[in-house]
Amino acid sequence: MNIYDVSEKAGVSIATVSRVLNGNPNVSDKTRSKVLAIMDELEYTPNVFARGLGLGTIQTIGIMCSDSSDPYLAHAIYYLERELRSNGYDAILCCTGTSLDTKRKYFELLRSKKVDAIILAGSKFIEMRARDNAYIIEASQELPIMLINGYLEGENIYSTLCDDQAATHQATSQLIASGCRNILYLYSSHSYSGIRKMQGYKDGLLEHGLPVRDEYIHQCDKDVLQARDRLLSLHEAGLKFDAVLTSDDSLAVGVVKYAHLTGRHIPDDLSIIGYNNFNYSVCTDPELTSIDSKVEALCTTTVNTLMGVFGGSNVPGKTTIAADLIKRATTKF
Repeated sequence: MNIYDVSEKAGVSIATVSRVLNGNPNVSDKTRSKVLAIMDELEYTPNVFARGLGLGTIQTIGIMCSDSSDPYLAHAIYYLERELRSNGYDAILCCTGTSLDTKRKYFELLRSKKVDAIILAGSKFIEMRARDNAYIIEASQELPIMLINGYLEGENIYSTLCDDQAATHQATSQLIASGCRNILYLYSSHSYSGIRKMQGYKDGLLEHGLPVRDEYIHQCDKDVLQARDRLLSLHEAGLKFDAVLTSDDSLAVGVVKYAHLTGRHIPDDLSIIGYNNFNYSVCTDPELTSIDSKVEALCTTTVNTLMGVFGGSNVPGKTTIAADLIKRATTKF
């Protein structure tokens, strides 16, 4: 039996069952008695949500990321562990790679450790096919699942997102307003976040009456030299572009290297915008204009939401945080 069974039989939400388990006063005596009676009837033994009752919690949260060497995810892990520690929780970290089988394996490993919740850091854990996400939804019947920059609808699944689509839309619009017309988009991933970023780029073009052209959209690994070489090959093929918007700062650094090699002046001949606003953005000459994806705010909000779940509070299933466009020397606006 799990918390879903209790909520269904009692005719109340999972959040109400959680509040009963945690002794939250915002539950009527009648409802509390009904829920406790159903728990007795079903012989339901709380695990995760019994934090306030001391029934089986190990004060440990599982964190999964696809690649801890990625600057975005490395920062996310740091902020998550810091916030969890400040709330009295330890963390178990699993770096999974991108294989679905491996992600499932580590997910089940964390469940077997009886962690109190699982945080999925990064959007690569949400698959395009609904059936490939079934293991996450099934687990959410027993423990909270927290998503950072990924979204999956379901009760007891909580998503904290950067508004990537709005961010790239704004960046594209700013480039167009500054006189750019042939804007190349360089991206690294078809993840949930990656799809939103690309859509924002397309929306920005269409809003200003410019066509979306496939020859101006190119995928590349998060590698400075690969990005440089991709731009060089496009240059040699005769593609004309006056701006490059990228899905990651590492790609934007590659664009700067391309510009230096080909003698293109930044930003007069070529405007460049990166994404994430990490150290890369101030290590180039000129320094990069970049979109700040607010990774610290995402992680802090995720942990605060989780503590609210443990406390039986009403918390939103989805929280969206706006990005900031940080203007430096690679753009004219």
